[in-house]
Amino acid sequence: MSVAARNYELENVEMRQMYANTLLELAKANPNVIGLEADLMSAISTNKIMKEIPEQIINTGIMEANMMGVAAGLSLTGKIPYVHTFGQFATRRAFDQLFVSGAYAKTNIKILGSDAGVTAEHNGGTHMAFEDLGLARLIPGAQVYEASDSTMLRYLLRKIEKEHGIHYIRTIRKNAVKLYPENEVFEAGKGKVLREGGDVAIIASGIMVAESLKAADLLQEQGIEAAVIDMFSIKPIDRDLIVKYAEKNKAVVTAENHNVIGGLGSAVAEVLSEHCPTRMRRIGVREQFGQVGKVDYLKEFYKLTAKDIADAAEEVVS
Repeated sequence: MSVAARNYELENVEMRQMYANTLLELAKANPNVIGLEADLMSAISTNKIMKEIPEQIINTGIMEANMMGVAAGLSLTGKIPYVHTFGQFATRRAFDQLFVSGAYAKTNIKILGSDAGVTAEHNGGTHMAFEDLGLARLIPGAQVYEASDSTMLRYLLRKIEKEHGIHYIRTIRKNAVKLYPENEVFEAGKGKVLREGGDVAIIASGIMVAESLKAADLLQEQGIEAAVIDMFSIKPIDRDLIVKYAEKNKAVVTAENHNVIGGLGSAVAEVLSEHCPTRMRRIGVREQFGQVGKVDYLKEFYKLTAKDIADAAEEVVS
């Protein structure tokens, strides 16, 4: 899609609806697919599909660590568990079970961590995960993604059904900005170039992809041409693409709805420090906890807006 064609409209389908619809599709086609919930079925819309697949959805209650253990056990019997809860509970609360019963035991668990970062809104600081991607990246052999829109989420959910191991997909629950056509393909370890530019490369994920495209519009008004890359595959990461655009632009900005430590910014910095030392700025949360608020307010508070990205890009270019 050309830059001029972008209007940053929200999709008609919520991300949670896409998750539930895709889980239903997978479960109907494969009786081994099992959905696991920690008392958040209405939050992710799986309550609307339970009557159609009552034997393939289990509500474990508010016991996320136990849910990971159940998922590991189901995996050992040949089942394909899809586990959902809010991101901080999927990683921070259940990390030991995910690490040991999941990855160390070589089981097969697909995890959806929802309410990513500031999109937790009124659930506040205890429910606002700024560290989940970093924790998931630490798990040996795990694949880690952040879905940018519903087309991507559906593709990733379908893709990982056939792949053994630990897969963590981070997402929002409500409507995302439409970025991709329905037939788009998303490969592990491959980023998506959404806009070309030769002055600075903005590498983003999740809700920050749309903010980065808006930032590129602002930069263009200042005579700065910014490339925008959706780095949805955070582990494995697209090293070749990062290096290519770092060499082409000589300056890089990362943008994430996450702590700058451990997530996308860290992953990109690791690549650049080893393969192509480059001037770089990281947009993300810095030494702060979450709080109650609407998304727009929280973006402003944590400096996650298009203007913040554009300002960082101007600084690193100059």
